[in-house]
Amino acid sequence: MTRRQDGYAQLRISATGMTVPLEIAASFRARSRGLLGRDAIEGALLLTPASGVHTWRMRFAIDVAYLDRDLTVLSVRTMRPGRLGAPRLRARHVLESSAGAMARWGLCAGARVEVLSRGEHDGAHDRAHEETHDGDHFQDL
Repeated sequence: MTRRQDGYAQLRISATGMTVPLEIAASFRARSRGLLGRDAIEGALLLTPASGVHTWRMRFAIDVAYLDRDLTVLSVRTMRPGRLGAPRLRARHVLESSAGAMARWGLCAGARVEVLSRGEHDGAHDRAHEETHDGDHFQDL
């Protein structure tokens, strides 16, 4: 398995085809920092590897999706600041976004997601983020 680096990409929700901006936190430092110190997030943050999260010292409520090795959503929940989320045994990755965003995207248990390089999506669902960058499709985070 290839280890991923911190950076930016696109997240595609397979069920709806919607594409949203994605920040990848793969290093220990980036995963530890997460969304701390921020007032909001545009899109989502992927913590990899991760099986649980907390919202101590967070400034806003977040949606949390636990993903398995195949990027299938195991569960989705909303967490207010100051909470500790129980780790999910089968979770390999955790996706975070502003509270309510995942429902708007149609992301729920059983849904699959894909991580694409920033320029790989077709732009039909996200014209606000049209940037053209060459890159490879992320396989098996």
